Amino acid sequence: MTGDEQRAVRTVAAPAVHRTIAGIRQAVRGARSEGRTVAFVPTMGALHDGHLALVRRARAAADDVVVSIFVNPLQFGAGEDLDRYPRTFDADLDALAREGVAHVFAPAVDEMYPDGEVETRIAAGHVGTLYEGASRPGHFDGMLTVVAKLFHIVQPDRAVFGQKDAQQVFLVRRMVADLDVPVEVEVVPTVREPDGLAMSSRNRYLDAPDRRTALALSEALAAAGRAAPEGLDEVLAEAAAAFGDHDGIDLDYLVVVDPETFLPVDEAAHGPATVLVAARVGGTRLIDNADIVLG
Repeated sequence: MTGDEQRAVRTVAAPAVHRTIAGIRQAVRGARSEGRTVAFVPTMGALHDGHLALVRRARAAADDVVVSIFVNPLQFGAGEDLDRYPRTFDADLDALAREGVAHVFAPAVDEMYPDGEVETRIAAGHVGTLYEGASRPGHFDGMLTVVAKLFHIVQPDRAVFGQKDAQQVFLVRRMVADLDVPVEVEVVPTVREPDGLAMSSRNRYLDAPDRRTALALSEALAAAGRAAPEGLDEVLAEAAAAFGDHDGIDLDYLVVVDPETFLPVDEAAHGPATVLVAARVGGTRLIDNADIVLG
């Protein structure tokens, strides 16, 4: 690192960290009183370049950026990795400082849920029971509940999400439309490693052999894209075949959905579609998706 780079690092202003709902609300009110717009990036921490791409888009879209770091227990089921989920707050804060983030909202669980298990929740509906929802019952109800709370707390002009969590994005957008939430939802394309693996906080659980095996997900999506002009049957056959080249991977689901309804398409479908895939590699569950055009 050059001397100029070292000086630049030393002069980066750390974001203001708010641990309370009252604190972040006061900060946002202060920004609004100065005529500043606010963009919001909700995260569970363990930030990587995929998260930082969302932050950069938020910075381009608004005067101030708020990033939340909160591992939400409502979206973890029994036997899932709530306690094991990576928590890297100091490193996250350093990364957000370098990106010029103004405010970080990092509440404790009892700040968000002071009475323990909440009785009032957002229901994700039928789509919330499919795909990820089938494998993780209640996950999307918990996700929508915390997102709704965060929107209400922060009251941003815009919220930025990543396309890697395509089902989550669909459900958040539908909640915003159904409940007339005054926020614009923007979606940033999936950020990938050079070899094609979608960036995820859970990738750090993969050892070297599992890391190579995990490429089956992106390879399946690439195969689906190549086969798309031949129709649905060929897409599913070619995508599934990609998993045959890897040992040690357990395919959960592989499905092609209509991006407007998020329901599976039929054999006669033509036009835009989204391929969803989930698999377990060793002890780590990974998801990915890609848009295609069926011929």
